[in-house]
Amino acid sequence: MDLNADLGEGFGHWTLGDDKALLDVVTSANIACGAHAGDPDTMLAAARGVAIGAHVGYRDLAGFGRRFIDVAPDTLTNEILCQLGALQACAAVAGARISYVKPHGALYNALVRHEAQADAVVDAVRLFDPRLAVLGLPGAVWLKRAQVAGLSVRYEAFADRAYTSSGTLVPRGLPGAVLHQPAQIAERCVQLATEGWLTSIDGRAIRVRADSICVHGDTPGAVGIARAVRDALVAAGVSVRAVPRVDASRSIA
Repeated sequence: MDLNADLGEGFGHWTLGDDKALLDVVTSANIACGAHAGDPDTMLAAARGVAIGAHVGYRDLAGFGRRFIDVAPDTLTNEILCQLGALQACAAVAGARISYVKPHGALYNALVRHEAQADAVVDAVRLFDPRLAVLGLPGAVWLKRAQVAGLSVRYEAFADRAYTSSGTLVPRGLPGAVLHQPAQIAERCVQLATEGWLTSIDGRAIRVRADSICVHGDTPGAVGIARAVRDALVAAGVSVRAVPRVDASRSIA
């Protein structure tokens, strides 16, 4: 099982989360690319030691990318391309390369159902490098479109977020949407990795397909949560490693 976290989400002298500590725990890092957060300093600092994912989002620093924007598809494609290019440059300087693409925040949620924006993001990945994997919520429209386009699809579950009975995330504004107890979170992640199901917010057992588990870097106590999850997975006999690249021999420069 891959364990990923959202990193590089500071901007200038503002910091968010403990990237350095999380990099010692996770196997993949979703690095902000300067649209919802992030700058060259944070991108370069985060691009080390683990698999690198481009955490692309709406161009919305003020809203941290958590507000839906009805951006034209062609414009969205170009904005995603710019973000991928920025992270590629920082990764190359750090002697690394991008492995996958994961949308952020409101864009992540929109791509579950928004067909025009789904196509726009798929087009951006395909134009930039069709060998990159894409990571998202099982059942999302954009992952279905990505498969049709020949991209490699990876499915994600969330360690610290509650699920509805339909398998979607409980909106952040609702009570109980974000989980905070490391032991509880670790237990549900083991259940997910070994049995393939989670308990929804209303107590129902739901099937969840996952290649990767995400711990949000901005969740209070994120480092402790990530360590608890990793330790619990290892104790349960689950191998914790990054999802293999589509083409491990390629070099992006």
